[in-house]
Amino acid sequence: MENIEIKVPNTEGVDSFTVIFWHRQEGDRVVEGEDLLELATEKTTFNITAPCSGKIIALKYPEGSVVNPGDLIAVLEKSEVKDE
Repeated sequence: MENIEIKVPNTEGVDSFTVIFWHRQEGDRVVEGEDLLELATEKTTFNITAPCSGKIIALKYPEGSVVNPGDLIAVLEKSEVKDE
């Protein structure tokens, strides 16, 4: 299986983000495009979505953490999601 790293996006003029809410937890299966977490800046909030289908194997920062552009925030194990 291939592991996919999810990093904080580089957004022009933004030096840091706050992790507001994780929509999923470690061990959860996700489908490409599903919301993973909500980040906030001083001016806005937005969601980071799953770049592929698979299983969340690591969440690197708890809610309330301040993260910087480029920080590794989660790892997905890429796989086909099957009905269980």
